[in-house]
Amino acid sequence: MPFKETCRVEERVRMLSDYASGIWSVSELCRRYGVCRDTFYEWHKRQESGEAEWFLDRSHAPVHCPHRTEEGLADAIIALRRRYPHLGPRKLRVVLERKHPGQGWPAASTIGDILKRAGLIAPVRRRRPPIDQPRRFAAVEAANDEWCVDFKGWFRTGDGTRCDPLTVTDGYSRFLIEVKITSATIEGVTPAFTAAFRTHGLPRAIRCDNGTPFGSRGAAGLTRLSAWWLKLGIEPRFIRPASPQDNGRHERMHRTLKAQTSRPPAATASEQQARFDAFRQHYNQERPHEALGQRLPAEFYASSPRPMPERLEDPWYDADHQVRRVRSNGEIMWKNDLVFVSEALIGELIGIAELETGDHLVRFCDLNIGFIDRRGVFVRFAPPRPRSGLREPHEHPAPHDLSGILPVRNVDNQSG
Repeated sequence: MPFKETCRVEERVRMLSDYASGIWSVSELCRRYGVCRDTFYEWHKRQESGEAEWFLDRSHAPVHCPHRTEEGLADAIIALRRRYPHLGPRKLRVVLERKHPGQGWPAASTIGDILKRAGLIAPVRRRRPPIDQPRRFAAVEAANDEWCVDFKGWFRTGDGTRCDPLTVTDGYSRFLIEVKITSATIEGVTPAFTAAFRTHGLPRAIRCDNGTPFGSRGAAGLTRLSAWWLKLGIEPRFIRPASPQDNGRHERMHRTLKAQTSRPPAATASEQQARFDAFRQHYNQERPHEALGQRLPAEFYASSPRPMPERLEDPWYDADHQVRRVRSNGEIMWKNDLVFVSEALIGELIGIAELETGDHLVRFCDLNIGFIDRRGVFVRFAPPRPRSGLREPHEHPAPHDLSGILPVRNVDNQSG
């Protein structure tokens, strides 16, 4: 029995024992034990009833519930779930209504409760939503100000090989930088980006969606790929979730690419890649582009003056930041305790600056990825996104006051 409940039971027994002694009146006992007269008489009634455990709390559940689901209906719901374990409450209700249209089936929420009680729905750990940090994106005014990347929808060649074409364009000139068949993984796309950076130089920003391998649900939406971009001085610009129109220029190129290269697909993957290479040459050097005044993308594009570095250095932070190296499990050592930050930043150096609120802002390169509150809990930020897509967003107040950064007394470059 819990300690608090034990204390309550002892007080009830002692109160009724004092009453039986005849020394105390009911009013005096009620004042002494902090209960009302009705409560006293209720416990006295239970004691007089002769019940062995009269001093214990009773269940407050209703004796009868007129809206309780009939056992037969609950059994039918459980049986159907076991037959179709992949169907949720809403779909199960539709199937039941089709099979038994005259029966009044409970609401989907009630079906969910029945399945939970039967142990047929595993509880899902809900993650705390990240804090939005809207940001005004710089306008695209020259070549390499912003590249656009995505994977065109996968398809199979004539021999059954799956093709996932990675596409990269320049947002200003519409120049098609790369169309490469590769796996949609960080290991698959990194060589393609390395080759593009070495050939064309580094862009200032890359616009991409939030899916793998570009984005994640972690701090600031970073993956190892987008963290690598940041170290190269490239700003990842994530579009709004489920909003391909925010990357509309690139999606329009996909429409032309699909029509001219994969309807029907080639016989093999190598032949399909050869089609993509020929299309890239045609798209850049021969096909007039309406958005460019019917001129060619190659007439507007020039390589970036920022070359791909041979060696990447750790990010540099101001003297008002403490620095920590992210461990192999995504944690850092903070005030003699381990705090999880991000698996995407394993092995990377992050900066931590104290705010006037007492919280500590966490940064990677020049990107705010979250803050550590006064309890030592890391709260992640969502990636910076424009609220209105390609248009200039209105000004919004900062989700967390990041303006007041206090200088630290010393800077510890600790390994963990």
